[in-house]
Amino acid sequence: MTTDSKKIEILDSSLRDGAQGEGISFSVQDKIHIVQALDELGVTYIEAGNPGSNPKDMEFFQTAKKLDLKHAKLCAFGSTRRRELKCAEDPNIQSLLSAETETVVIFGKSWDFQVTEILKASLDENLLMIKETVEFLKQNGRNVIYDAEHFFTGYHENKEYALKTLQAALDGGASVLNLCETKGGCMIDECREICQDVTAKFGDKAIIGIHTHDDCGLAVANSLVAVQAGARHVQGTILGFGERTGNANLAVIIADLQLKMGYSCIPEENLSKLTPTAKKIASIANIVLNPGMPYVGSNSFAHKAGMHIDAVLKNPVAYEHVSPESVGNMRVFLMSEVAGRSMIIEKIRHFDPSITKSSPVVGDIIKKVKELEHEGYQFEGADGSFELLVRKIIGKYQPFFKLHYYQTNGVNPRPEDGVCACAQIKVEVDGQIEVTAGDGDGPVNALDIALRKALCRFYPAVEKIRLIDYKVRVLDGKSATASRVRVLIESSDGINTWTTVGVSCDVMEASWIALVDSFEYKLIKDVENRYRKLI
Repeated sequence: MTTDSKKIEILDSSLRDGAQGEGISFSVQDKIHIVQALDELGVTYIEAGNPGSNPKDMEFFQTAKKLDLKHAKLCAFGSTRRRELKCAEDPNIQSLLSAETETVVIFGKSWDFQVTEILKASLDENLLMIKETVEFLKQNGRNVIYDAEHFFTGYHENKEYALKTLQAALDGGASVLNLCETKGGCMIDECREICQDVTAKFGDKAIIGIHTHDDCGLAVANSLVAVQAGARHVQGTILGFGERTGNANLAVIIADLQLKMGYSCIPEENLSKLTPTAKKIASIANIVLNPGMPYVGSNSFAHKAGMHIDAVLKNPVAYEHVSPESVGNMRVFLMSEVAGRSMIIEKIRHFDPSITKSSPVVGDIIKKVKELEHEGYQFEGADGSFELLVRKIIGKYQPFFKLHYYQTNGVNPRPEDGVCACAQIKVEVDGQIEVTAGDGDGPVNALDIALRKALCRFYPAVEKIRLIDYKVRVLDGKSATASRVRVLIESSDGINTWTTVGVSCDVMEASWIALVDSFEYKLIKDVENRYRKLI
């Protein structure tokens, strides 16, 4: 088969294999949004589920027929026919046809143990099941990607039979022979050697693919060496989530192949959409995007040490292997006691360009940061609180409200509707008093709701603020219940995300400090945005 040696097909299985990860559950609308995001990114295939396995997947495929996709092809996923049925009689095969996708992904057994002990079929029966299923789908106008399940284990245990299963799929008309490293235990050299052998035997007749799992932490590495060995079709999930320890992380693989290895996976102009797509899908999946994830994580281009920051400001290549803009990410300078003047200036210049390295206020800011970090504050992960601190020191801050009091109390036993805490708050805005209450799932949630109610008539924008993460860390375990605690709150208005911090011996006070910073950061940004529009 003649193919562009530098073109790689990307199949994203977030909606099928990824959905098997712990805590992952997609509604039909969630799946539609993810399909649209992946299509905009420019992947080749989206494996969207098994229409024969549950009503939700069947509903999705019926809804998805209305989508106008620009880049990606939707794929329905299923198994070879049951051993006692003909393809035309197998309801799962019929459900694949009813999904009406141009491409179908079929998995079959490549490991003789799986055939005889799990399927309870003979080895010859399994070969017929593979060939006849692929052939039937081809006859019904489908392009067929064949997933050779447990291929690497099967190759190791019975190489001759594992290769026969690929030949059966090829005889049936499969366009892609995809090698599945199902157990995730294959080492890099073994993966490379097996892929080289398969490519040599079948690479001129079909596209060779790779599907790895991360049980040994090698899913990305094995995918890359498979490509070096001749694979031109790579499967995974956009953020690496999936069964057990997860699948190959396509966000990393796409960037590695395209930026480092000279392959083309998605349209070049779409590579800058990689980070926004990762964030969007993480939000839909209701998971926190790992800040340390290569390329797309918030720490991928984060710098903390003063010497590093100074060098990066002079020339980013000093400590960055690619530009953050190339993958749609951004450079971040983390504020801490080890940061230098260059870091402070870089942070301040966004709202006061007049301050330079020699300005006395820079020393004041560094001194204050060190004092607060000694008390337990940590600004490297609290960009919002750091900016507010700087504004207070340089005189560019004015409080939006005054607190008179707040109080919270728990409700036990917990009522059936989930509400287990109440909060009351009294605040003052421009001489006007507002007293409100709120109940919620815990005292911080209740306080957040009460504060939002109190401020919304003065500042409607607070309705857009949502707390998306809340972390508490005990700073001194030896002091037991008298220990100081650090609270980090991550907030979003649906467009931007920011983090604030509070420290106290009282967890509610620490939460209140971080909560107030979160609200005030949003309000300050809104004021500045309105001012920019006026000028």
